[in-house]
Amino acid sequence: MKREQKREQTKRLLLDAVKELIYEKGCTNTTLHDIMERSGLSKGAIFHYVKSKDELFSWVLKERLDKINERFFHQASQKASFEEPLYEITSRLSDLENPQDPGNQVLMYLLGKSDQPDIKKILQQYYEQAIHMSKSWIIAGQEAGVISQSIDADKTAELFTLISFGLRMRSVIDSNGYFFNQDFAELMSERLQSKAER
Repeated sequence: MKREQKREQTKRLLLDAVKELIYEKGCTNTTLHDIMERSGLSKGAIFHYVKSKDELFSWVLKERLDKINERFFHQASQKASFEEPLYEITSRLSDLENPQDPGNQVLMYLLGKSDQPDIKKILQQYYEQAIHMSKSWIIAGQEAGVISQSIDADKTAELFTLISFGLRMRSVIDSNGYFFNQDFAELMSERLQSKAER
């Protein structure tokens, strides 16, 4: 087996083990020993890939963004309409309001440790990556002629990122009895559709 292929398999094994453990035990109660047992990897093997358990947790956040981005651009390359690529983003919005979702648990856990420089850096990189991806989707839509050129890609990308973070935070507190639940997908669609289509 080639070295890069083995590396990717090991990273996938680690990521899957971490997600399972977070779902079962939460971030705080998941220990490095748990990760070693679940993955079958030694502490040295794990630290070959990451510096800390928290950095390993951050992989969960990155994976979510990468998957959404991949699905969006796959759909965008298949279709020339607005609906299919947008659906790839909005179809998973309900995950933002699921407090059991491993990605949401990791985000809340890391936010609670944001006074630590390494954690703050992880969070900043995640936030910047989320905005960058949102902006790339908007620009792709503008280039395809399905999103209005008058839309400010930077501001709109940050707006959508801020709302998604807010929904995730609210899910930890309480997701019942609020007005803004399913409206995010509609807001995105209305904001992005070209004026000619409205």
